Amino acid sequence: MNHKDFNVWKESMKLVKDVYQLLTAFPQHEQYGLCSQMRRAAVSIPSNIAEGCGRNSDKELIHFCHISQGSLAELETQLLIAADLNYMDSENAIFNQLMKVGKLISGFIHYLQTKPDVQN
Repeated sequence: MNHKDFNVWKESMKLVKDVYQLLTAFPQHEQYGLCSQMRRAAVSIPSNIAEGCGRNSDKELIHFCHISQGSLAELETQLLIAADLNYMDSENAIFNQLMKVGKLISGFIHYLQTKPDVQN
């Protein structure tokens, strides 16, 4: 299957869009600081899923999904920092999308690990 067929990739792409839209309201002086970091972390999530899908094995895909989880944790931290700085509301819906993507990545990894042809 192509990476574009997976819900985990589709929802992580939605998260990227949500982050970009959120950042339009951030202070201009953060464009090269926190905003830049948040964009990179968000883009890294679906990018690593796509890269893993392009590799030769489920084991490599699992590895890239773990990298996506790391980027997701990084983005969550940056969103919490932004909320602490009052750049956004801590009740923003983006946190729900972040949790949704996290659950999808975890579920995808579990699915891949339990396939009979995958060696952990």
